[in-house]
Amino acid sequence: MPFPAAFKETLALHLAATRDKGAVFLFESSWKKPNSTRGVRAMLSRYAAKAGLDHNMPPHKLRHFLFTWLKTQGIDDALIQPYSGHASRTSLEIYSTSMPLTRENAVVCG
Repeated sequence: MPFPAAFKETLALHLAATRDKGAVFLFESSWKKPNSTRGVRAMLSRYAAKAGLDHNMPPHKLRHFLFTWLKTQGIDDALIQPYSGHASRTSLEIYSTSMPLTRENAVVCG
């Protein structure tokens, strides 16, 4: 999956830091266990509040935002589909027909 260089660098730094701490999972809780669904929702809620959003950013909405962004960047459906969990590429059409991806839309879509 082609990601921007800045994201790759940030992820590499995260991997190095977690390895140094003896982490087993890419993103783990303070108890050295994988984050639960509930934990991820709580984290996203805190980040949304810190960002000044007046609504939550549930994992599914974040996932939808990612795939919409990838489509707007011209990433081929063949590359997106395996990561999306959709059985076929035709299921990815929802990301093509979504509203234009802008900062204003991302904030208002609550």
